[in-house]
Amino acid sequence: MVARFSKIKNLSSWRKISLHTWGNASDPTVYGTIEIDVTRALKWIARAREEHDVRVTITHLVGKAIALAIAERPEVNAIIRFGRLYQRSTIDVFYQVAFEGGENLSGAKVAEADRKSVVETARELEERAARVRAKKDKDLQKTTNVIDSIPEGWIGPMMRSITWLTYDLGLDLRKLGLPYDQFGSVMVTNVGSFGLPAGFAPLVPFARTPILLTIGAIQDKPLAIDGRVEVRPVLSIGATFDHRLLDGYQAGKLAARFKQVVEDPERTLGAP
Repeated sequence: MVARFSKIKNLSSWRKISLHTWGNASDPTVYGTIEIDVTRALKWIARAREEHDVRVTITHLVGKAIALAIAERPEVNAIIRFGRLYQRSTIDVFYQVAFEGGENLSGAKVAEADRKSVVETARELEERAARVRAKKDKDLQKTTNVIDSIPEGWIGPMMRSITWLTYDLGLDLRKLGLPYDQFGSVMVTNVGSFGLPAGFAPLVPFARTPILLTIGAIQDKPLAIDGRVEVRPVLSIGATFDHRLLDGYQAGKLAARFKQVVEDPERTLGAP
């Protein structure tokens, strides 16, 4: 039998966007991974939950850690405009949020994430995620309605046009209902919540975000500790970055600071 193809209907708004976001693989993307012993981190998170009555997770700690790492290498917190680098004035972390049972994807940006505590970020995201999942987030609903009203063949050109106007020309289109620099300095997504031990994700061209972190599921693994083998909870982080903005040296510096914070948050952040 000859294979035939039929059009898939009733796509989610994110699926429609993704179909028109990426073309053929020709971008300067670099991928890497890092594994971290999170024994101390999990105890710190448990204390934070108990003392502040908020659902702090490893995702919130990861966001804080990468924000602090970027603060020490501010030159990577930039966009490319007509072949030149322009640095952002704040370090903002975009957390991806799955809803509709994981079938759809949105997110929320935490502004000045390096200046906020992990608990503050957890509270902010908890409120925003609840609105997204209940379909009561006004910004998301506006975006969804716009996407659903545009013919599929026009979604790609529309996104590229908006990106050019906002990032290349530097226009603020918030009066037209379009958020300014909606995705910020770095994206963080948790694939461990779907049962995946590790993973990588592509950069989103229209976001102009040079770094994306993928959080895997925490797994017990044997580690060499002071000359002996111990089983410890280990977190796998997949990192994607734009080689035009980061090279191996900068990525190594970011990774070292990032690992330091996640591995022992109390040493850097103090008691939760």
